[in-house]
Amino acid sequence: MHYICEPPPYDLTYDDVFMVPRRSAVESRLAVDLATFDGTGTTIPVLVANMTAVAGRRMAETVARRGGLAVIPQDIPIDVVTEVVAWVKRRHLVHDTPITLAPTDTVSDALVLLPKRAHGAVVVVQDGRPVGVVTEVDCADVDRFTQLGAVMSRDLLTLPAEVDPEEAFNRLVAGHHRLAPVVDGNGRLVGILTRTGALRATLYRPAVDAENRLRVGAAIGITGDVASRADKLLAAGVDVLVVDTAHGHQDRMLAALRAVRGLRPAVPVAAAPYPGWFTVSCRPAGRRTPAACAAAAWRPAWAWHPPAARTRPRARRCGTARRRSPHRRRRPSPGTSARRPSRPPWPGGPPRPCPAPG
Repeated sequence: MHYICEPPPYDLTYDDVFMVPRRSAVESRLAVDLATFDGTGTTIPVLVANMTAVAGRRMAETVARRGGLAVIPQDIPIDVVTEVVAWVKRRHLVHDTPITLAPTDTVSDALVLLPKRAHGAVVVVQDGRPVGVVTEVDCADVDRFTQLGAVMSRDLLTLPAEVDPEEAFNRLVAGHHRLAPVVDGNGRLVGILTRTGALRATLYRPAVDAENRLRVGAAIGITGDVASRADKLLAAGVDVLVVDTAHGHQDRMLAALRAVRGLRPAVPVAAAPYPGWFTVSCRPAGRRTPAACAAAAWRPAWAWHPPAARTRPRARRCGTARRRSPHRRRRPSPGTSARRPSRPPWPGGPPRPCPAPG
């Protein structure tokens, strides 16, 4: 990115800049390297926040396979985080994790598990070997207690574990299959691969560590024994430590960072959120530039609202009936003055000049 003036001392968003295309020798978007240089090892700038309902083992596996990184939330017990990290490290770099059931399991069991994975299929296995595949289409208009052995598709196309993604895509297209189980040399199920997964494996590079395993991060809070929890996460094999709190510009946050850095970790340590200008905008302030947000911190309390909120409300339509605005001038009653007492345009008096930041 090229600045036409001096670079500002704060971060920018898309609302603060105007993108102007320039002449470039790049012929394809695939020729651009999006790998980060912050030590996280990601090949694309995508990070999954440490939210309990978002960042789990399935998200961590999928995102790392495409080059991103997921951060396990800080309110998860250490033993669970250790198991999740070990589970993610064992995942294949190309094949997706299959959902497996036995032929004697019911359609109801399959319908519960099908939404758990994007490939939308259950591999029916017997003695560890795939014998059929069940999708949501196979479960339509079928009694929920029907066994999977009666509804599964037996016309299987299996792929060897060492198959190249491009070759796997060609085989799936040639066989008119959307997905196929992946088996090892003994015919045992080790994964599942779809057309979309094979295609994406040729476009994205997975985020892997020094041992060629998928990367995963974990978050810690700033309360309690921070150093002990960080030490256990490092022993579990996390690739990034995120010290997270709601307000990153407090003394306890700095103390937690010193405690974590005192362990001499060999992985990056991130502090979130960054104690910058965006932590100031905690009230509705409309769309502002970073400089405007910084200046808004010294404004009176009534000046936090955008101009539209300080004007008198207009009459709104609700269906076919028009609701009268409380500020609309009404016809005076007989014997009263027609002049309405004026009210100040700003609560608390006219606006006062704001002192400069700092």
